[in-house]
Amino acid sequence: MSEGIGNKVVLITGGGTGLGAETARLLASKGAIVAVAARRKDKLDEVVAQITKAGGKAGAYPLDVVDKVQFKAVVDKVIADFGKLDVLVNNAGLMPIRPMAEVNTDEWDAMIDINLRGVLYGIASVLPGFLAQSSGHIINISSVAGIKVFSPGGTVYSGTKFAVRAISEGLRHEVGNKVRVTSIEPGAVESDLKYNTTGTAQSTVLDFYKSAIPASSVARAITFAIEQPAEVDINEIVLRPTSQEF
Repeated sequence: MSEGIGNKVVLITGGGTGLGAETARLLASKGAIVAVAARRKDKLDEVVAQITKAGGKAGAYPLDVVDKVQFKAVVDKVIADFGKLDVLVNNAGLMPIRPMAEVNTDEWDAMIDINLRGVLYGIASVLPGFLAQSSGHIINISSVAGIKVFSPGGTVYSGTKFAVRAISEGLRHEVGNKVRVTSIEPGAVESDLKYNTTGTAQSTVLDFYKSAIPASSVARAITFAIEQPAEVDINEIVLRPTSQEF
């Protein structure tokens, strides 16, 4: 069991597949109690089954992060089930890459809803409780596209991820004396995210992801942030494939 992680209760959105699931498995192996939340209950159940089979403790919570009432209800249920909540990992995300000239406002709306509103609703759901207990940790998954604009094609996606990074830093400045805040900015990571692109940029995205690093690489970065002593706040972690120029 890792000091700083053992017996912490961690809620992970987008926890049924990819980075979220990998993070859940790693944290559970180090003694954390993991609550995985996402829209697909069957995927959540698979992750929980893997964790419990390995001797860990986990629970599955259906959640659409764009529903702020449901988000708060999930947080309340996790606290009711496990007695507390220590960490929120805002991991759910969407990345359809498409030139802005194609004006696909449905995709823009979806990215704003999931990548930005979903993060804000997560923060809103946990922050009052974290402040009341004078402890807690909010980890937001941004992107290297939140450091450098991913264009052509990823301009709106970058806009949402720049916003997540800015919100993370502002939140840290406002509540950092009680609540730790971390922004994780990965490059290409092997996950279902690359399949969000269905338009003209699909082949470009799939080619870009040929050099992707495994989700376990980012899971280790998240774990590193969580396991620090209470007086240490890891504010940002940027990681890329060594071959990635962007």
